[in-house]
Amino acid sequence: MTNRVDLNAYLERIDYRGPRTAGLSLLAELQRRHIATIPFENLSPFLGLEVALSPQGLERKLIHQHRGGYCYEHNLLFKNILEQLGFQVSGLGARVLWEQPYTARPAVSHMLLRVTLDEVDYLVDTGFGALTPTAPLRLDRVGPQETAHEPYRVLHLNDHFLLEAYAGNGWKTLYRFDLRELWQADYEMASWYLSHHPRSHFVTNLVACRADADGRRNLNNQRLSIYPPGGERQRRTLSSVAEVLAVLEQEIGLRLPDHPALEQRVAGLLTAGAG
Repeated sequence: MTNRVDLNAYLERIDYRGPRTAGLSLLAELQRRHIATIPFENLSPFLGLEVALSPQGLERKLIHQHRGGYCYEHNLLFKNILEQLGFQVSGLGARVLWEQPYTARPAVSHMLLRVTLDEVDYLVDTGFGALTPTAPLRLDRVGPQETAHEPYRVLHLNDHFLLEAYAGNGWKTLYRFDLRELWQADYEMASWYLSHHPRSHFVTNLVACRADADGRRNLNNQRLSIYPPGGERQRRTLSSVAEVLAVLEQEIGLRLPDHPALEQRVAGLLTAGAG
């Protein structure tokens, strides 16, 4: 058993054939391609399937099966790849504050990465769903940082940081984090909770997202939102199981799992949404 993901298979999956010298340009290109190619999705916990965080499990699902995953899967896979390429990278944890006041105290439930290049620390995150940053963000810069999609900014508050995105008509706080390194066991425990607790958002809802040069596509149950670059948001409510599955395959880019309960679970969402 190896602790390394198949690097060549990963690079083929994201269609990267360029130089492999560790540096900011390679980091940014890999992050961009990863997010454009490997979707954020929660079909495994939604269907009651186990979420494997081992290198072998990540490689099998996200690379060979052409599936996606949530934050732990994306960022553990990306961390493994970056380490093989010679990057200095550590795993961090964050408290998600989306649509919550700054005073909220949620559990640490999100994974992100800290990558150090030429003594500069970057926030790198390939798995925050609808607002995943599509470029590395400097931790020593307090002003807005442009990406191919939204601007982001990292706020410094005493011993921790806030990540914000300019979404809609103002700055929205995504999560709060510090630089304490976390380990595989920390992610395994948090992931198990998120994929098994009966009230977990990832157990009770269907979420799938992808961001590329054409913009963002975000599916939340039966609601599809498309954000083209510089254009108006397009929203559509899906009314059939066939529509939802077609969006997952054609808009999100997923190879759907062969699971007998998939259509039934999606039908249940549509019924609940119509009620």
